[in-house]
Amino acid sequence: MTPPGQGSTLPVPPGRPAATPLVFAHRGASAALPEHTLAAYERALADGADGLECDVRLSRDGHVICLHDRRLDRTSNGTGPVSSYTLAELSRLDFGSWRDGADPAPVLTLDRLLRAVREAARPVRLLIETKHPSRFGANLERRLVEVLRRHDLADPGPDCPVRVSVASFSPPALRRVRALAPALATVQLLELLPPGRWVGGLLFGAAAAGPSIDLVRSRPGLVPALRGSGHQVYVWTVNESSDLDLLARHGVDAVITDRPADALAHLGR
Repeated sequence: MTPPGQGSTLPVPPGRPAATPLVFAHRGASAALPEHTLAAYERALADGADGLECDVRLSRDGHVICLHDRRLDRTSNGTGPVSSYTLAELSRLDFGSWRDGADPAPVLTLDRLLRAVREAARPVRLLIETKHPSRFGANLERRLVEVLRRHDLADPGPDCPVRVSVASFSPPALRRVRALAPALATVQLLELLPPGRWVGGLLFGAAAAGPSIDLVRSRPGLVPALRGSGHQVYVWTVNESSDLDLLARHGVDAVITDRPADALAHLGR
């Protein structure tokens, strides 16, 4: 029996050689278009990305919003914490024009992103990172699972083309996801490793590890150790050809990149 929250090993999608990793679009095709906008995710889908990666936070009135930063200042014409705005207030802001030459764009809710993924009408992976610390604490995971349930994605049937995994740097957040939705796979994100620790013990029951590319480069034995302990490996953020080659040799399961079209082309897809 698969342990709760770990899910099963995902099959190789049609058209992908078994030896090449899945390609996830980091915040959408974010090298080409403003991150976390619907246009960036639609571009990634059009480019043929196997999966999409997004970060989620809660608005003041409890809506699940796709944004990385705690504050609005970098990626919108708003200021201050995301959590101090209602969805209606966020909807009046522009999340596109901060990128030179980009069109204005509204805030992206997870609900809207899930509809876009469904509309793609093909197999798509979705990797959702819950951002902590959060003033809303455990309510972030609760609201996330509620949205996934509305879309029948918290425990999808075998014929569902969309598969969701939840990632976090926070072990308690992943434990909450496993308690709320045991069928969802979880990914423990890793940026630093304490010396002398067995890497499998750092995953806290997650199905997969999500180390940064910097960590993989600095710890050559990390990926073999993770794979040897039965864990899948998702590496972020991979934008260089040399790193793609390194990770393909390591046999990682997925790369998360700002440039999905370039990554697919480099991997021969």
